[in-house]
Amino acid sequence: MIMYKIKNKFIILLSILVTMISSCKDLDELNINPNGVDPKTADLNLLLPTIITGVGQHVVGLGFGDLGGVMQHTQYDGWSGGHNNYDWDNRGHNWRGYYDILRNDDEFHKKAVEGGYEFHEAVSLILRAYTFGYIADLWGDAPYTQALKAEEGSEYFKPVFDPQKDIYHGILADLDTANMLLSANSFDNVDKVQDILYHGDAGKWRKLANSLALRYYMRLSVKEPQFAEEGIRKISSDPDKYPVITIADDDANVSYFGSSPSDSWPSNTVFDTSPTGNYMRTKMCKTLVDTLQNYNDPRLGVWANKIAIPLVLAPGTGVDEIIDGKRYVSQDIIDEYNAKYDSVGVDFDPEYVGIPAQIFSSQFYNLTPYLEQAVFNPHVSQLNDIYKETAGPLLLMRLMSAAEVNFILAEGALHNWAPGSPADYYNEGIHQSLIAWGVGDQYNDYIAGAPYSGLESIILQKWIASWTAAAESWFDYRRTGLPALKTGEAAKQPALPLRFYYNYDNEIALNTENAEAAIEKLERTDYAGADGNNSAWSKTWLLQGTGLPY
Repeated sequence: MIMYKIKNKFIILLSILVTMISSCKDLDELNINPNGVDPKTADLNLLLPTIITGVGQHVVGLGFGDLGGVMQHTQYDGWSGGHNNYDWDNRGHNWRGYYDILRNDDEFHKKAVEGGYEFHEAVSLILRAYTFGYIADLWGDAPYTQALKAEEGSEYFKPVFDPQKDIYHGILADLDTANMLLSANSFDNVDKVQDILYHGDAGKWRKLANSLALRYYMRLSVKEPQFAEEGIRKISSDPDKYPVITIADDDANVSYFGSSPSDSWPSNTVFDTSPTGNYMRTKMCKTLVDTLQNYNDPRLGVWANKIAIPLVLAPGTGVDEIIDGKRYVSQDIIDEYNAKYDSVGVDFDPEYVGIPAQIFSSQFYNLTPYLEQAVFNPHVSQLNDIYKETAGPLLLMRLMSAAEVNFILAEGALHNWAPGSPADYYNEGIHQSLIAWGVGDQYNDYIAGAPYSGLESIILQKWIASWTAAAESWFDYRRTGLPALKTGEAAKQPALPLRFYYNYDNEIALNTENAEAAIEKLERTDYAGADGNNSAWSKTWLLQGTGLPY
C-alpha cells in the first residue's frame, strides 16, 4: 500500500509538471501540442493524470477563486476587485488552459481509438465533455467542431465559434457514448495507479458520465424544457442502464500531492509564506456565514475558524479594552472608526463573522486593529486551519458530488421529470454533503431544522454544498435566479455577472472574425454599461428569452 501511494503521488507530480510547462502563443495553437513532453510519444496511460489534474485545478481555481466571490462564499480583504466586486474586463479570464487540457485529451482519445481501448475512449469523452461544458458555460459560443484540427490544414487555424447550444448537445452525445462503452464487462490496458480519479473502476466512471449528463440536461431545463425532460427522465428512470453518483464514496474527487506550489491547495501557507498571502486574504463571506448559522450547520466549523477576539458593545464612552479575551468597545469609538474608514457597522457575533459582500472597506471591516491589506483580522473568521495545508483528506478537487446529483434529481422530481419524492432527494443531497465533509453523524439534527420547501430550498442547499466548487452554483443562479443574492455598494454593476468576457489578446485578436460574430450574438442587459455586447452582463443563448436571472 505504501509503494502504491508513492507511485501514485509520483504520477500526479509528473502530470502537473507536464501541465506547468504548457504554453500557447497563438490561437492557431489551439490545435498544436504545447507541452515539453509530446503527448504523441507518451504512453497512453501517462496522459490520463495530466488531463484529470488539469480539469480539477480549473474547478478549484474557479470555485475557490473568483466565482467563490461572485457567489458570496468568500470575500477578499486585500486586492479584492476581481474577487469581491467582479471588476472584470476583456483582458482578464481566458480559455487557453481549457484548450491545453483538450489538446492532451484529444491525443489520449486518438490513442484509445487506435488501440481499441474502450475504457480509455470513454474516459476521454467524459473529460472532453467536462471541459467543453465549462467553456460553453463560462463564455458561450466557442471553437468546438473545428478546434484541435490545425494539423489537418490551415483552414482550421482560426476555428469557427460553434453555437453554445450545439456544444451542449454535443457533450451530451459524448456522455451517452461513454456510458455505452463503459457498460462492457472487461477492458484492456487499464492502469489503476495512473487513473488518479477512480483507479480503473469503470463503474464509477460510468456513474460520472451519467451524472454529468444530468447536470447538462438540467442546465437546459429553462431554455429547452422538453429536451431536458426527456434526458432527465431517460436517466433517472433506468438506473441499471444509466447509473449515477448517489453516495459520497463515489464522488469525483482528486487529491493534491502537496510537494510543490503547483500541486498543493491554493491557499496553503507552506509554500506561500507571505503574511499577506492567499490564505490571509481569503475570508468567509457574511452571506454564507449567516446562512450556515441560521441552520446551525456543522460544516461552518469545518470551513472556518471561530474569531480570535469577539467584540462586545460596552456602555459609556471612550471604552476600548480587551478583558478576558474579548474586546469591549463603546458606541462612540465604533462611530468614529466607521466614519474614518467608511466601514459598514459592527458584527458582535461571538463565534463566526464574515465580511459583507462587495463593501469598499473589506480590509477595515469590524474594527480590525491592523489596517494593512490581507493581514490577520482578529474580529473576522479566518478559514479553517486545514486550508493552510498543502494537502489533506478534505482538500480535494471536487469535480462532481453525490450531493449535487441528488439535488438535480430533487429538482427533476419537482418537475415530475424524475421518479420519487423531491423531498427525499433533497434530504439525501444534504446527507451526502454532510458525509463528504465529515459531519454525517449530525444529519438528523440538521434536517429537522432545514425541511424541504420547494425549489428555493433545493438551490439554497445546493449552493451551500458547492463550497470550493462554486462555479456550479453560479450556473444555477443564472438559470433560476436563486439563491437571491444581493450585491453590495462596491460591485462593478448592481447585479451579478452572467459570463466571462471573451479575452481580447487570446480570443479576439487572434481570431477576430469568428470572435466578433459570436459577440454579435450576445444579448446586452441593462447592466452591460460601456462594454458593448462583450460584457459579463450580456446573455448567452442559454439565457436569452428566459427572463432569468434578471
